[in-house]
Amino acid sequence: MDLGALEYFHIVAQSGSISRAASVLGMEPSTLTRHIGRLEEEAGVKLFHRSGRGMVPTDAGALLLTEARKVVDALQHTRRVAADLAADGPSQIVVAAMPTIAQVTFGALGHALKARFPRARIRFVEGMGHQLVDWLQEGKIDIALLYVPTQSRIVDHDLLLQEPLCCILPPGCRRPADPLPIDDLLDLPLVLPTTQHGLRGLAEMWAQRRGKRLQVAMECDGSTFMTRRLVAAGHGCTLLPLAAVQEEVERGQLQAVRLAGAEAVRTVAIATAMNRPAASGLWDTTQVLRQVVASLVKQGHWPGVDQLT
Repeated sequence: MDLGALEYFHIVAQSGSISRAASVLGMEPSTLTRHIGRLEEEAGVKLFHRSGRGMVPTDAGALLLTEARKVVDALQHTRRVAADLAADGPSQIVVAAMPTIAQVTFGALGHALKARFPRARIRFVEGMGHQLVDWLQEGKIDIALLYVPTQSRIVDHDLLLQEPLCCILPPGCRRPADPLPIDDLLDLPLVLPTTQHGLRGLAEMWAQRRGKRLQVAMECDGSTFMTRRLVAAGHGCTLLPLAAVQEEVERGQLQAVRLAGAEAVRTVAIATAMNRPAASGLWDTTQVLRQVVASLVKQGHWPGVDQLT
């Protein structure tokens, strides 16, 4: 079966129109129609319902589309590898991180990656930990910076550093004991996300171990920026690493008190996919990332952390 025809079929199915697909491919609609016709002859079934409203896959077409997506993904990956080889380096590098880690690292990492791979297109993505693991598995990102994933069996990860958590309080709030015992934290009104991944799940686990119930004053599923704004406005306290609030603390807009105990420390890791071939330049990218993290810690730009050897 002609791989090119499968790619054309995939684009027609995605666009829902011969004319739109032809525009994407840069060919005449009549030429594309012939390719689709030959594919249907080879398959022995009709692959599309044709109407004035466009092209809709038949049941057989929907089944073939599932397989065609795999072929198209493989073709795109092969083209990318070929382009990387020709360009003496990766054509694109996609790095993802959880928001608090991205806040600290992306600026310096962008400069370092452009210096190491001047021809590469650098793309940064933010996401929650479970999203980053999914994107690695799907090949949407090359590498991720995240707190040690619970799905460690499906991604490779190397430990980078340990980052303690702090209780973040409004500026006018009476400052509690420093470090703050987790038992005392659980008695405070908290601003937390609803998702059971990440900080909410961690706080729920602490409460369960101690036979307590979280005092959730408000829930926020937006960015950590929005959570910080809600705390600054006096809606409660929250959990974040010091690096996420350093500027607000220095300006007196928030307070940060380190939490006591080893269970209030998270480990940051570099993660890559186990189920996909390594992207071109991945090892070099990982080394650049490690150097950037080490530099940020040494210069005090990632406060409160302990780098792992």
